[in-house]
Amino acid sequence: MTRVVLVGAGGVGQRHAAVLAGLDGVSVEAVVDADADAARRLAETCGARAVAEVAVALDEVRPDAVYVCVPPFAHGEPERAALSRGIPFFVEKPLDVDLEVAELVAREVDRRGLVTATGYHWRQLDTVATARDHLARRPALLATGTWLDKRPPVGWWAHRSRSGGQVVEQVTHLVDVARVLLGEVEEVHALGARRPAPGGTDTGDVDDATVAVLRFTSGAVASLAATSLLEVKHETTLRLVGEGLVAELSETALSVQEGLGAPQVTSPRVDPRVEVDRDFVAAVRGERDATRAPYADALRTHRVCVALAGSAASGRPVRVSGAGR
Repeated sequence: MTRVVLVGAGGVGQRHAAVLAGLDGVSVEAVVDADADAARRLAETCGARAVAEVAVALDEVRPDAVYVCVPPFAHGEPERAALSRGIPFFVEKPLDVDLEVAELVAREVDRRGLVTATGYHWRQLDTVATARDHLARRPALLATGTWLDKRPPVGWWAHRSRSGGQVVEQVTHLVDVARVLLGEVEEVHALGARRPAPGGTDTGDVDDATVAVLRFTSGAVASLAATSLLEVKHETTLRLVGEGLVAELSETALSVQEGLGAPQVTSPRVDPRVEVDRDFVAAVRGERDATRAPYADALRTHRVCVALAGSAASGRPVRVSGAGR
């Protein structure tokens, strides 16, 4: 039995709890959250107990793995608690609001050689592997990504000091899959826009719209456009263009047109939100050497997103720290 402590009882924590409950030989033993009622409610759904503090839960349960599903601003303590006890852990994206905590955690993960995973579930899509096969024959020189969405209904999201902003908290999925398919990013330039706050109300300081360009070490270039102005999620898509090739990727489909042929559309055969947990549990059990999105590699994506946020704030290009490292 793989015994899990789940830190964070919000929507993402609830999703992971439901997936883990459906995996053979996995048991959520404790739920930790600053909101005691939320922890209790989620714990009741999976036969676990609610615990007030991460360290107490880890010492009492002695789990095989920890899930860290906290808001961006709350990263640090849960990871350090798992690291100090040598417990493999899964961290939902983004890894942090900025880079300080994430860089420290990554160094300690490397020192201890721990199994880690992160919530970049797009990597689990078999359609991503198919797109990579096409790009191996016809490398992409251009990519365009769009993330047209709504604001999540949580108060912390509207403030950069707590969420990092839309690029760090949401568009990071597109940045990550772009890295998987195009390689490392060396420089970014972004611009952001905000609508006036109606009636002097506090709508936070997160940009309502962002446009960005990225240059990859391969020589490829990409543009991203994002907004949180909508009432529902409208589109999250990455399009890649190579010589005689257009590939359009989303969570639900891959369309590929090569040469003069008609577009070929395929749907994923797996649910990536299930596979990302299955992947981590298999690595914890030693059934595979590593996960598809370990912490060190997720940090490379996070560095790009933090650079994008910094560029949007300054209006100037930013070199990505640690590109290719």
